[in-house]
Amino acid sequence: MRDRRYFAYIVASRSRVLYIGMTNSMVRRNAQHKERESDSFTAKHRCTRLVWYEVYHSPATAIAREKQLKGWTRAKKIALIEQSNPDWRDLSEDWGKPITLYKEPAAAKAPGETAPTSVPP
Repeated sequence: MRDRRYFAYIVASRSRVLYIGMTNSMVRRNAQHKERESDSFTAKHRCTRLVWYEVYHSPATAIAREKQLKGWTRAKKIALIEQSNPDWRDLSEDWGKPITLYKEPAAAKAPGETAPTSVPP
């Protein structure tokens, strides 16, 4: 059986207008917010920065969390964001970019020694 994931999330504008939502595809939904295609709240207020999210295995749980957050005061929402993202960084800014894997440091060579050009069989 496929492991399904659901997300409750908060996107914000540069001036910190907040939007709370729920989705079953964070990557797709985040792209929709960034494209600002529709005449929506997030497009009007330029809410394009993903500043907080949580993952759930049940859509009902994600929807309940979304509703809970929408009932909170603005101050409580801000405290939640700043608990894990104090700089309000866009958590999706590196999504889709190539990653750099850790490289082993080059072995120290003795004076006059050259590095091998191929790996022995």
